Order: sequence, then C-alpha cells, then structure tokens
Amino acid sequence: MPGPRVALMTSQVLQWARRPGWGLTLWELARPFTLIAPALGFLSGGLTALGAWPPQPLDWTHLRFILLGSLMAAVLNAGSNVLNQVYDLEIDRINKPHRPLPSGRVPLSVAKVYAGVLLAAGLILAWWVQPLGRPECFALAAAAVGMTWMYSAPPLRTKRFGIWANVTIAIPRGWLLKVAGWSSAKTIWGWEPWYIGTIFGLFLLGATSTKDFADIEGDRTYGCRTLPVRYGVRRAAQVISPFFIVPFLLVPVGIRVGILTGNARLLDALSVVLVAYGAYVVYLMLRRPDELAADANHVSWTHMYIMMFVAQVGFAVAYLVPG
Repeated sequence: MPGPRVALMTSQVLQWARRPGWGLTLWELARPFTLIAPALGFLSGGLTALGAWPPQPLDWTHLRFILLGSLMAAVLNAGSNVLNQVYDLEIDRINKPHRPLPSGRVPLSVAKVYAGVLLAAGLILAWWVQPLGRPECFALAAAAVGMTWMYSAPPLRTKRFGIWANVTIAIPRGWLLKVAGWSSAKTIWGWEPWYIGTIFGLFLLGATSTKDFADIEGDRTYGCRTLPVRYGVRRAAQVISPFFIVPFLLVPVGIRVGILTGNARLLDALSVVLVAYGAYVVYLMLRRPDELAADANHVSWTHMYIMMFVAQVGFAVAYLVPG
C-alpha cells in the first residue's frame, strides 16, 4: 500500500535531516554549477523578447516575470539533476563514486523526495509566469519535465539509446528553455522564439555529448549506449563536431530572411565569434580525441558551457541595443 511506504520514506528523510551539514549535501546533490546555464538561458530569452519587434520597456512589470522564470529554470534543472542521479546510481558508483548518492552521504529515499519537491516547486513557479494571463511558460516547463523523465527513468530511459539521449536533453534545455524565456515577456506564437530556440537546441544536440566521454566505463556496463560508447571516442568526436559550428551559421540566415529582429550588426558579430569559438573547440577535441575519455573535466566540456554563456549574453545584448 502507498500509505506505509510514504510514511517510511518520510521518517527516513526526517531522520537523515537531523544530521549536521545536510543542507550543503543537498546543495551539492543539485550540482549548483550546472544551474547557471538554465537560469541565464531563461533570463536571456526574456530580455531578447523585450527587445524584439515591437520592443517593450525594460521595467519591473516585465522584469519580475523574467526573474521568476529564471529561478524556475534553475529549480527545474536541479530537480532534473537529482532525478538523473537517482536512476544513474549504479553507473555513478563506477564513474563518479565521490558524489553524494554513490558515496552514501545521501540515502536514495531522500534523493527521490528531493527530486520530487524540486520538480513540483519548479512547476509551481512556472504557473506564476503569466505576463499575458496565459500559462504558456507552464506548458513548456511541463513538457520539459516530461522529457527529463523520459531521459532518466524507466520505462523509456532514452539515455540508453544513443542520439535519442541527446535529443531528450537538447529539446528541454535548449529549444524549450529559450521559448519559455520568451514567454515571460511576449507570446510564443510566432517564428522568432522557435527559431532562436532551434539554434540553441541544435548546439546542445551535439555539445551535450561532451559529458559522456569520461563516463564510458559505467555507461557501457549498464547498457547506456551513448555516442562515445556506440561509436568510440574518435568517431563520436567527429559526429558532434558540426554542432559546435553549424547552429550559429543560422543567425545571419535568420536576419536576412526577416525572422530575427535584433540588432543585425551585433548578431552578425556574435555569429562570427561563436563560429570561430566552436571551430577552436572542435580543434581541441579532434587533436587528441582519446583525452576526452581520459579526463573527467576535459576542456571541451568547460568550453561548451562558456560558449553557451557567450551565446545567451550575446543574444540579449543584440536585442536590447537598438540597431
């Protein structure tokens, strides 16, 4: 019966929470560094929408929804991180034994409750992001949560299926995130927010594999056929390389076909910077591809995050600065 199970889990959580330092351990479990990207992505999406045609003022009326949504994005991503660690426990015992769950510092029951609380809190925050009185942000956030579950949990657990793992990461964390940010200022009905989301989604479709190279041993042992497991390190690096360059070539295309309404000169400059940066990251990956699997913190993973930050800030600036 569900009642006794819930009572037992609640008792375990309360007993564990009496330990000193439990808050810092939960903070570590949420993987705080990874929360910056979704918060910044949502913030960038909202600011981009304000500057898009027709432009709207950057005032508290608009900014409060954008900031609330940025918090929502971070909370949902934290829930996604914890959920993934719950279902990757055995894999992490091999790949990342120092993390709170495989090291035994957090019981599995606590992590499950924590993931549920974070995801529920994120959806509640998303419901409050309704600048036009329509729950567009909530619908996008709910879809993102569904894809997060598909990626991590049975019965689908798309993490096992190569490129489908990348798809179920890129859609919520790239495509839907940008459109959700846009929804905090303007309606999502139009080509522009989805086109911008496509640029970021395509980037993550390949770039997200940079985290998989160092996890080959555990992923292979437990049947997760990520791109490095399926194709090998060198071939997988070649497969994902175009995604560091091609998506940002869509920026000047979007300007010239009339979809992107930001500052054309700044957007062109941003495209040049990102294409050049992406080419440099590809060079680093292909120069010594075997190092991708040997170093848990390979420089390409760090550059992937920096590229994302540059793109997010660049789009916001290019739309807020008049052309």
